[in-house]
Amino acid sequence: MDATSPLSVQENQTPQSSPKPSKKTFITSLMEAAALRSPSFKEDTYFIAHLKSSEQKALQQLKHTLTTAGHDDPLFMWGIPLLSADDRRGDVVLLKFLRARDFRVHDAADMLLKCLAWRRDFAADAVLDEDLGFKELEGVVAYMHGCDRDRHPVCYNAYGVFKDREMYERIFGDDEKLQRFLRWRVQILERGIKLLDFKPGGINSIIQVTDLKNMPKRELRAASNHILSLFQDNYPEMVARKIFINVPWYFSLLYSMFSPFLTQRTKSKFVISKEGNAAETLYKFIRPEAVPVQYGGLSRPGDDLSGPPKPASEFAVKGGEKVNIQIEGIEAGSTITWDIVVGGWELEYSAEFMPNAEGGYTVAVEKPRRIAADEEAVHNSYTAPEAGKLVLSVDNAASRKRKVAAYRYTVRKSAATM
Repeated sequence: MDATSPLSVQENQTPQSSPKPSKKTFITSLMEAAALRSPSFKEDTYFIAHLKSSEQKALQQLKHTLTTAGHDDPLFMWGIPLLSADDRRGDVVLLKFLRARDFRVHDAADMLLKCLAWRRDFAADAVLDEDLGFKELEGVVAYMHGCDRDRHPVCYNAYGVFKDREMYERIFGDDEKLQRFLRWRVQILERGIKLLDFKPGGINSIIQVTDLKNMPKRELRAASNHILSLFQDNYPEMVARKIFINVPWYFSLLYSMFSPFLTQRTKSKFVISKEGNAAETLYKFIRPEAVPVQYGGLSRPGDDLSGPPKPASEFAVKGGEKVNIQIEGIEAGSTITWDIVVGGWELEYSAEFMPNAEGGYTVAVEKPRRIAADEEAVHNSYTAPEAGKLVLSVDNAASRKRKVAAYRYTVRKSAATM
């Protein structure tokens, strides 16, 4: 680590014996095979010149098929004219339907026309303006939140709350309630689609993050099947990557069994992470300041009201290490505010202020305490009585597991010193 880095690392000095190799169980081997690593992912191109000649031909044939289908009105989807010679956004939409049907023109046209009919009958264009009465589910069950490192909007899904029987009955108690929930779930996806560019070289798909923790399998089967069917039939190629977190062992087992029957293209979109690895997995695709606090990130509800989030610095805490983050140059009367998180904590954290003046007393801003795995990011502030530095410490000496971490801070000078 270079001299200008605010991080300092102290190796654990306690001698440790080498761990004995353990035999892997069948389930462990399957989980390791499915976890985190997905085949190389390459997002589809929407530049016409980059398509194969057969794909370009299929696009032209689809346009001709739709033009001669005998529609009285121009074809629009998401406000985009599908057959305009001057609007390339229509080509992006058409290519999504073609890819969903492996560039079989007749099947793509049939899928698209059925989708247009569904959108008309479902009144999909009006769903964004409706209040469907699911305020308690906003930001909990399904919600758009920030972007990934490549600027794709991210949609989070978590159905663990429905393990509560009363909540389940209130939302899915009869068919009318189920249909209203499905309409709300479509509303969430439509919000994400409004964020897309629909242009070559732009952002043309979203990221789905699905939290499987405590998800009731049997009770949600009907709703899950309805959602899957709706999205597959009417929102083709809208998801660039599907990230599953807090995955129980049986899901990994099922994935391993069915993986050989999935296309390489489909598997390339999947990322599967077992329980306890949410932060480590999400950080690979989403910056820490955009990851919700419940998944080991720094983003809290309402943060976007004050503008774009302040970027965080990422670091790793190896097993047996203690990391000190030193924030220097703090003037007297200044207030420093900081956030810090370690994925899957289970380590000791503390914060102290150290004056620059000789003989000054170190102040324990936050006394050493062990932070549980499910605790959210620390958010605190301190007004310095004199010039000095703040030291944030995370001690992973009791563990051999490497953990991802992130922090950020701001310093505001007092009015008297400005």
